[in-house]
Amino acid sequence: MPKKKTHKGIAKRFKVTRKGKVLGATSGYHHKLVKRSAAHKRQARRGVQVPETLAKEYIKLISS
Repeated sequence: MPKKKTHKGIAKRFKVTRKGKVLGATSGYHHKLVKRSAAHKRQARRGVQVPETLAKEYIKLISS
């Protein structure tokens, strides 16, 4: 049986924390930043947590 390969597209875009949460970038972060407040831009840099329904699937694809 061959080894399962890591899904490189998912691995580049998301990371798994120590507690098993999946984090990804905020959508549309690099577009029209002039209009946004400093607080809004700072919060967008932090990223966003992926919903549990998708997180299980992404963890499987990253860790295989």
